[in-house]
Amino acid sequence: MMRTPPRFAAARSRVTNVLLFGLFAATLLGIARFHKHALPIALGGLGAVLLVRLALTDFALGAHLGHEAPILLNLAGLLLGFSVLADYFERSHLPERLTVVLPPGRLGAFALLVLVAVLSAVLDNIAAALIGGSAAITLFRRKVHIGYLAAIVAASNAGGAGSVIGDTTTTMIWIAGAKPGWVAEAAIGAVVAILFFGTVAAGQQHRLQPLVRDPHGAPPVDFGKVAMVALIIAGAMLANVFLDHNPAAGVWAAILLGGLWKRPNWQVLPGATVGMLFLVSLVMTASMMPVEELPEATQWTTFGLGFVSAFFDNIPLTALAIKQNAYDWGLLAFAVGYGGSMLWFGSSAGVAISGLFTEAKSAKNWLVQGWHVPVGYVLGFFALLFVMGWHPHPLAKAGGAHGDAPAHAVPEAPAAPEPAGGNR
Repeated sequence: MMRTPPRFAAARSRVTNVLLFGLFAATLLGIARFHKHALPIALGGLGAVLLVRLALTDFALGAHLGHEAPILLNLAGLLLGFSVLADYFERSHLPERLTVVLPPGRLGAFALLVLVAVLSAVLDNIAAALIGGSAAITLFRRKVHIGYLAAIVAASNAGGAGSVIGDTTTTMIWIAGAKPGWVAEAAIGAVVAILFFGTVAAGQQHRLQPLVRDPHGAPPVDFGKVAMVALIIAGAMLANVFLDHNPAAGVWAAILLGGLWKRPNWQVLPGATVGMLFLVSLVMTASMMPVEELPEATQWTTFGLGFVSAFFDNIPLTALAIKQNAYDWGLLAFAVGYGGSMLWFGSSAGVAISGLFTEAKSAKNWLVQGWHVPVGYVLGFFALLFVMGWHPHPLAKAGGAHGDAPAHAVPEAPAAPEPAGGNR
């Protein structure tokens, strides 16, 4: 059997790569233009990319699914489970109590965004975004500006960027061997970004619909439902630590066990399932893109990755960056964590919010009315770069997993020896 000449094989590979990226770009453009048909377009794009992969490349579908299954199952479980959590929170009357606690006017709208960011740092960006969205339904009588919805998503992603338990990508960096303090530097950029987009978005929301205080006072808080919220969050955190980073298992264990005491509202699941299938299909499509390597790791590459993450899922981007092992992890965490906020389908938190507010499913309106989110990214990124500088830190476990650290990695600190048995 004749072997394919190397020159012909390389040309065929380039053409195939262009076709794959073209199909992915067409999928994203279709979603942006015809947002009411986002799920069928996403599923169609997934099918087209899969066919090209199987027909024109040596693609091992079984092995790929085995690699991606833990991420996809966790993502699906979290989106569905946190929709139940958000419903518990909304029906607990705690959002009404916030009308008493939060200050009136623009300051109250801004304070809610800060609360979302803080919750994201200690919980999860999806949960924080859904809690913020549920609170906004009550506080603003469901009349919420799209720019403010974008700000809720941005606040959740910014808050999670500086915490190793606040976002899937920061947890990945932590598992690979980063010190929590390296990631925590992202909080500097997050604070600057929130101060900017939070101020603008609070003004947008106040002009559209000010924070409403109930003249008769808030109804009594149902602490049983609040306890269910706490139980679900605790389940996610415990499972993340003790079940090899599988928080969805803990979420659903808490829902099913706690449901014997406080019955969940299962009616929220059909709507949440649409958003879950949409995001899972996009993540799966992105995982099949031929992005075997990133450009050389610099502050400018990192800056660009923030914009890329609005279109391309940040989980595979982070995995590639870990393999490259030459980044400043605080800058990277802020870029890929916050960057997805620029489009409603750019992050899990955005997809979750669009399940509560279907009007958010418009890329044009999100960009036009949420213009302050990308500006906040630029301000936050360069503030972080100015304060902390560019300091790549080689990851001990990443080096152990992929052999010697790459030649372009900056050996500022010696890597600790790999423990016996290797990394998980």
